[in-house]
Amino acid sequence: MNMKNKSEKEMTHFGFQNVYKDKKTSLVSNVFHTVASQYDLMNDLMSFGIHRMWKRFTIYRSEVYVGCIVLDLAGGTGDLSIQFSRLVGNTGIVVLADINDSMLHIGQKKLRDLGILNNVIYIQADAEALPFSENTFDCVAVSFGLRNFTNKEQALFSIHRVLKPRGKLLILDFGVPTFKVLHKIYDLYSFHILPKIGKCITQDINSYRYLVESIRMHPDQETLKNMIIRTGFNNVEYFNMTFGIVVLHCAYKC
Repeated sequence: MNMKNKSEKEMTHFGFQNVYKDKKTSLVSNVFHTVASQYDLMNDLMSFGIHRMWKRFTIYRSEVYVGCIVLDLAGGTGDLSIQFSRLVGNTGIVVLADINDSMLHIGQKKLRDLGILNNVIYIQADAEALPFSENTFDCVAVSFGLRNFTNKEQALFSIHRVLKPRGKLLILDFGVPTFKVLHKIYDLYSFHILPKIGKCITQDINSYRYLVESIRMHPDQETLKNMIIRTGFNNVEYFNMTFGIVVLHCAYKC
């Protein structure tokens, strides 16, 4: 292999920038270290609070019940874990996992402040090499995290391995708006307003510029569906929310 082909193979995207794959994880980590303390506030501001509705629908589609073992992967500040902990009850377990220790620390504090103590475990883990045995979880949920992974397909293979047979995968993330008329409005809001909100709240415009760019680089609804199928999942379907701005993909391990 010549040096040119080797370099091309090792490159990936960090927002709109091309970077070496072995650098992306640390670059993304730096973004989330920066935004962690204001992450929940910014979610409310950026989505006008609608992210709560998207997450409620994800929980509704999860099929999680008392006694289940659930992995909230890239779970950040723990919004899904709060709801999963109530569903699994005292006989179930929720594992809140994130590669970023700043986000994980805030999630742990938030859940403990809510009195959630006995059925949630906190693990710092890389989604592409999950430190769990095969066939461990009844459900794995990834909420607004997949687009930040360096190798999405590797992460999906890793998730498939740790799911139990007939276990459910949930991926909540941004999509492509279903109406063309929304594209210009969405771009105007995303590229010009969101980074300014981030600058006002966190004094960091660059992190929110990356987050917007990462949304645009994320696979569209059908592309992600096919990626999930290629990694071994069955019965893959997706649900557009808020005109396709956000999408929930659901699938099962056979």
